[in-house]
Amino acid sequence: MTNNIQPQLSYHHIPFAETGYFSPLVADFLSGREPLRSFYEYHPTQPDFKKAMLLKAAQPLRRDILADALYHQYQHIEMREEVRANIGLLQATNTFTVCTAHQPNIFTGYLYFVYKVLQTIKLAQDLQRQYPEHHFVPVYYMGSEDADLDELGSIFLDGRKLTWETDQTGAVGRMHTAGLDTLIGQIADSIGFAPYGPALLDMLKKAYLGHSTIQEATLSLVNNLFGCYGLVVLIPDNPAFKQQLIPVMEEELFQQSSEAIVSKTIGKLAEHYKVQANPREINLFYLDANIRQRIVKEGDVWKILHTSLSFSGEALRKELHEHPERFSPNVILRGILQETILPNIAFIGGGGEVAYWLELRDLFRHHRVPYPVVLLRNSFLWVDQEQHARQRKLNIAMNALFEDTGLLINRFVHEHTNASLVLREEYAAVEKLFNALEEKARAIDATLVATTNAERTRAIKSIGKLEHKFLRAEKKKFEWQTEQITQLKARLFPGNTLQERKENFLPYYAQYGPAFFDHLLHALEPVTDQFCIIAEE
Repeated sequence: MTNNIQPQLSYHHIPFAETGYFSPLVADFLSGREPLRSFYEYHPTQPDFKKAMLLKAAQPLRRDILADALYHQYQHIEMREEVRANIGLLQATNTFTVCTAHQPNIFTGYLYFVYKVLQTIKLAQDLQRQYPEHHFVPVYYMGSEDADLDELGSIFLDGRKLTWETDQTGAVGRMHTAGLDTLIGQIADSIGFAPYGPALLDMLKKAYLGHSTIQEATLSLVNNLFGCYGLVVLIPDNPAFKQQLIPVMEEELFQQSSEAIVSKTIGKLAEHYKVQANPREINLFYLDANIRQRIVKEGDVWKILHTSLSFSGEALRKELHEHPERFSPNVILRGILQETILPNIAFIGGGGEVAYWLELRDLFRHHRVPYPVVLLRNSFLWVDQEQHARQRKLNIAMNALFEDTGLLINRFVHEHTNASLVLREEYAAVEKLFNALEEKARAIDATLVATTNAERTRAIKSIGKLEHKFLRAEKKKFEWQTEQITQLKARLFPGNTLQERKENFLPYYAQYGPAFFDHLLHALEPVTDQFCIIAEE
């Protein structure tokens, strides 16, 4: 498409479990079956939101601190009225949040970031209709303290990886945005001529060249993209938020409770599933300037790995109470912080996030923090007009797109050839022949039976080789279709993975503008066990 006309779309669904791209844990989670059901609080496709609200309403919350911190966080951002209104609503006791969490990947990182945020928005909208006596605010909880720049500092665009070259270390959210102008120039080469490309580039420049840190830039970009829906962005790297976690962090530093509690849960999970995250003795990092390093206890001293810093027990307690912002939860305690500062009833995450949340219910109970409804994020496959036309011309069913490329080609050839490529009758004839030979061998000398069966195996293998050669020869007659299938699969599943786990939202937004989000919102089902394919007609 080369103009601003929006596409006509069709929607197709396939159960997550049938795509082949999700783990057995995710499949069992969505089905609500044992042995997984005992590891979480609410059914993932039939959650009791009313119960979640009742439990959350009983939790002591500092809504005043939450609102003040958010207003302060937005002071250098052009706050939309929808966002301002929602922050105001957070101070009311009949307001709850639904949230998703993600690191501040440059330019939002993977396409699924957009899906997570929009699902959070849609869930808040749906709950507002179901429970009009309450208010529901969508929240993006930014994991700005993550230090994995290799993961957060790249995007995939037009078949190539664009990487931010910087030697900064520590929490990525605190890093300065210097050098990102070069990447924005490379992005302009890809999307600058698309209908909404110039407006999107202005948005990127405003965010990354107009703010000094990655977390401020991410706040700006996400606010510009989703503020119209009332999405509130929360940066937990804040003394006011960390202050509320001091009792939990103090227990972690001096009693190391989490490891024993979570390890017990993991022991049960590991009997059936792959474990997502393992607890450490101390599940906190020390965060300061350009470092985010693990805290380890050696004898009576607490050391910060890969630095010269160390603390006695008394000094560490003093540091925690005077500077709680210098302590950063890892994956085991991150959710506890989130659910301590937010009136949150539901969390939306990907398969990996769901897997580690299933390890944490007993830890939440230990700290008397209500465990939220955990929902798997929506997943989409966007099939553009050209790809959809090719798929229909090849007469490939939508759900068949998820099959292995080789298997898909083989099936296509089998379905369209006039030749008999499966040698069933030949196999049967060989079996019949060798059954008769085996009887004769047994009558002559029983030791000949083994020799006869060895020859049977060789004969069957020979037919298998012929069958393979027949198929290979027939494929040559379908060379054009084979190439078309290979290209279609490569475009829809780049790097042999889901589109959303590789691509970025930029080319889609540059083509369709804000309507891209509206199309996704229309397709979204916040509570579902179905993968959605969106096809342009």
